Amino acid sequence: MNLSSESVEFLIVDDDAPLSGFFRAYLESKGHSCFAITDASSAIAWLRANHCAVAIIDLKMPKIDGISLVSLVREFDSALPVIVLTGAGYDEDQMHAALGAGANGYVSKNLPVEQLYRVLSRILGTTRHPAAGELLGAA
Repeated sequence: MNLSSESVEFLIVDDDAPLSGFFRAYLESKGHSCFAITDASSAIAWLRANHCAVAIIDLKMPKIDGISLVSLVREFDSALPVIVLTGAGYDEDQMHAALGAGANGYVSKNLPVEQLYRVLSRILGTTRHPAAGELLGAA
């Protein structure tokens, strides 16, 4: 999958609506479609009824956190590329927990949006399976 030549449908799950709106606007400006959800329970319901090419999930959310959400998604969709976003910066334990739950990548929200886009492109271009997860963009 190539972000520069294909239109990709993203699901963004983040309780910070202004930030997810910013990511959504940026991705849409690149020709992609996005659906933003602010809580994990709604995301699970949406994913069971709809399809997207990649899910971008915030690590820290109320009630159900991002790692738990990744585990729940993996119960019914083992192939969906899932990227976990963190605002906390690099945390090796959290990174391993996210990848262990089935995430394909773990990325810092503190990256400039253009660099985050390159990271997403790299992850989508090199991984299609949860076991191939890697840390990208945490530095």
